[in-house]
Amino acid sequence: MRRVFVAAVALAVAGCGAGEPTGGGITGDVTVFAAASLTESFTKLGAEFEAAHPGTKVRFNFGGSSALAQQLGNGAPADVFASAAPANMKQVTDTGTIADAPRTFARNRLQIVVPRGNPGKISGLADFARQDEKIALCAEQVPCGAAAKKVFEIAKVTPRPDTLEQDVKAVLTKVSLGEVDGALVYRTDVQAAGDKVEGITFAEADKAVNDYPIAPLAKAPNAAAAKAFVEFVLSEKGRSVLTAAGFDGA
Repeated sequence: MRRVFVAAVALAVAGCGAGEPTGGGITGDVTVFAAASLTESFTKLGAEFEAAHPGTKVRFNFGGSSALAQQLGNGAPADVFASAAPANMKQVTDTGTIADAPRTFARNRLQIVVPRGNPGKISGLADFARQDEKIALCAEQVPCGAAAKKVFEIAKVTPRPDTLEQDVKAVLTKVSLGEVDGALVYRTDVQAAGDKVEGITFAEADKAVNDYPIAPLAKAPNAAAAKAFVEFVLSEKGRSVLTAAGFDGA
């Protein structure tokens, strides 16, 4: 009887695959190019992905989606691209570097952001046309800039920006440091900044909602991990992290 028991244990151990990595066999580095507005939520998701797949390391390159798309189009090595707008994802798709069809995983909308205490007394989009206000916006080629252009057109307001930044975090920094009186960023960025800033909602934002697509890249150095990370973002766990950060569901 003892011999039978030992044999059974040996078979069980062999069936588990001694030395096989946990987490479905996913290991190694995963390089993710992601929109700057995803910094906080993806950093959290990256840590949770690593915990779920021991032996992996998620490395992020956060920036403006247009700049990231250009880097990928020029051959920058990466496993996954998460954009703040379909237009920038299409830039990459058109180069033939996307492995699977992009999928929308979240949505986001703009908010007016002002320094704590609102020293410029900004109350709406019309104040962005005032010459005495210091204003920061994203450049138009960046998704947050394209969305800003749309809401100003809807509101029939011609803004007078003092600075145009290449990603939404750069805009938010200007506000957090009190270098400008107001700006337009995503509501997720306002939430992430905490009590350093104040957010002001406006109706036109509902007409310029940004879809966020994600896709693994065709020449991903770690193709298996790339697909696993995309699925993780699209999972219930991924959705809960994104919702907590202020994103709308896809």
